[in-house]
Amino acid sequence: MRRLVMWDIDYTLLRGGGVAARSWKAAFTEVTGLAWRDTPIFGGRTDLDICAEVFAVHGVTDCTPERFFTRYVEIVEQVRHEFAEQGSLMPGVEEVLRRLGDDPAVVQTLVTGNVPAVARAKVAAFRLDHVFDAEVGGYGTDDSVRATLVRRSLERAEAKYGERFLPVVIGDTVNDVTAALANGAVAVAVATGSTTTADLVAAGAHTVLPDLSDPDLAIAALMASTPAGT
Repeated sequence: MRRLVMWDIDYTLLRGGGVAARSWKAAFTEVTGLAWRDTPIFGGRTDLDICAEVFAVHGVTDCTPERFFTRYVEIVEQVRHEFAEQGSLMPGVEEVLRRLGDDPAVVQTLVTGNVPAVARAKVAAFRLDHVFDAEVGGYGTDDSVRATLVRRSLERAEAKYGERFLPVVIGDTVNDVTAALANGAVAVAVATGSTTTADLVAAGAHTVLPDLSDPDLAIAALMASTPAGT
């Protein structure tokens, strides 16, 4: 059985330098006419989930997520060069992606809370877009619940390739871990964001790494089988 490795983007693959957050705020003000008052926690959440919270906090009742996302994507496209200028790849990412990409037993994709166009812009800014089969990914417009993104990605991959996959999720938040476990996936966590190693372990991650700077260790974790009984 081949392995479907589902990558989170933010603080797992890269840091975006705040470009998406600034674009989000600008789009919100444009489409609603309201001043931005409160910034929610973005990490590990889907854009649909975040949008619902932002609209509720600001009392927005006359705007749809679809209308907001349209303008948000337009602004991101205008400033997409800033991802590489103001952000950076996380340690070891390029080597791990290259080695997995050379393995015919692995398909790599994205499972991210970002809407599809923003996900593409982020990885393309670092010339990583060719690595992933984005067509079978899970995105922030699929559902508000992160676990559903993992399920959708697995369903898409199995439909496209006509085979079953062993799912592997790698991310930096508790939500990434719990979404993996809800789908019977191997959960690999990296403590490269704001979530501590202890919290990632407590959430049930099968492996927690400080980062991906040791490619051999990272590959071993991503290619490990789910422990018996999990």
